[in-house]
Amino acid sequence: MAVNQAGDTEDAAEEEGGFLADPGQRLLARIVDTLIVGLPVVLVLRAALPHGTADRWAPTAVASFLLVYEAVQLAVWGRTVGKRFAGVRVVTVDGTRPSPSQAALRAAVYAVPIALRPVPVLGLLGGIFWVVNAGAAFRGAERRAVHDRLAGTAVVKNTID
Repeated sequence: MAVNQAGDTEDAAEEEGGFLADPGQRLLARIVDTLIVGLPVVLVLRAALPHGTADRWAPTAVASFLLVYEAVQLAVWGRTVGKRFAGVRVVTVDGTRPSPSQAALRAAVYAVPIALRPVPVLGLLGGIFWVVNAGAAFRGAERRAVHDRLAGTAVVKNTID
C-alpha cells in the first residue's frame, strides 16, 4: 500500500479501493476500541466518584486512555484490538508501520475533541470537527480521515496476520 503526500493512491487497484479499508470496517474498529477503553473507564469513574462528578470527568478520562491505548498499539503493532477485529491496520503513506510520533499525533487528533466535550464552546467545535473528520474518511479514493491526513497515515485492509 502506498499513498502519496497528496493522499492519492499510487496504483490502479488501490485507486479502486482494493487495499483501503471500507468505512464500515473503520467504524467497527472504532466501536470495538471505544467499548474496550470507554466502558471500563466510565464504570470505574461511576464507582469511585459521585454521579455528577463522574459524568463531568468521563469524556476527558476516556479520551486520555483512548489516546494512550491507540498510540501505543499503533506504534508497536500498527493496529489496535478493534482494528485487528475489523481486519484493518494503519500504515504510513510509504506503507510502513507508523512511527511513535505519527501514532501519537493520529491518536491525539482523534482524542482531543472527546476531551474537550465538557467545555461549552470547545465541546461544540469538537463535535463539528468529529463530523468533518468522519466525513473525510468517505471522501475520495484515498478514504483518509483528518487524523490520517495530519499524521501521514492510511487505514488499509489487513493482508497479513
